[in-house]
Amino acid sequence: MARKEFVRLMEENIWTLDKIGDCVRLSRVESTGYPRQLMSILVRLHNGGRARLKDIARRERVSAPNLCAAFRRLEADGLVIRTIDEDDRRNTWYCVSERGAELATMAMDMFRVGIEHVFSGLSREDESRLTDSLRTMRDILKKVELKNE
Repeated sequence: MARKEFVRLMEENIWTLDKIGDCVRLSRVESTGYPRQLMSILVRLHNGGRARLKDIARRERVSAPNLCAAFRRLEADGLVIRTIDEDDRRNTWYCVSERGAELATMAMDMFRVGIEHVFSGLSREDESRLTDSLRTMRDILKKVELKNE
């Protein structure tokens, strides 16, 4: 019975976090002029640093051809820089440009403001309890992620 409750609570929390995330993302996306997926890719690339296309595709769980189309737009707009690996010309590396870093930083700041707004009505006690729970959840999920890589 405990496993069923665990699965149910995870499902419930994932859906709830997804809804909250959608609320927070809407204002961020509208103000940047880019679709949510492109902004997500840009922010993750900014946070993760220079990466090969195939590694980004695996991390984003997107096919490489679909990711190529996204990166063509980001590159055309001067937000990412693409380089061919001189040691293995089959590999393509991507990193954010200075302009891309500025946009990613702005999007992350807007995301944080959105989170603060969504949770502004919490009592100090609930905020403290939620913070402790999120720390615990983060630590456990990192272990799960490492185990499943």
